[in-house]
Amino acid sequence: MYARRRRAYFWLMGGCLFLFVSAWSFVRLFSVEAAVALCVVAMVIPPVAAMVANRRGPDDRWWDDPSGDPKSDEWWDELDGKRHPED
Repeated sequence: MYARRRRAYFWLMGGCLFLFVSAWSFVRLFSVEAAVALCVVAMVIPPVAAMVANRRGPDDRWWDDPSGDPKSDEWWDELDGKRHPED
């Protein structure tokens, strides 16, 4: 899972760099407006790449999953207002 997210992140960031460099290397020679548009698209890609890289996979542990320590889990459940029925 981690490798797939990392690969997607690098592809997105590589595309961002390609758009930015190509916009001001040769696209600006034909159309400044197109170069600015490419930069605007490149500006949107890094936040999307960060969301892709940091999203939770189905097998990833999440912050509120039980830690395995019953005393700690009980303490956090009490703080969060979750009560487990007593056996």
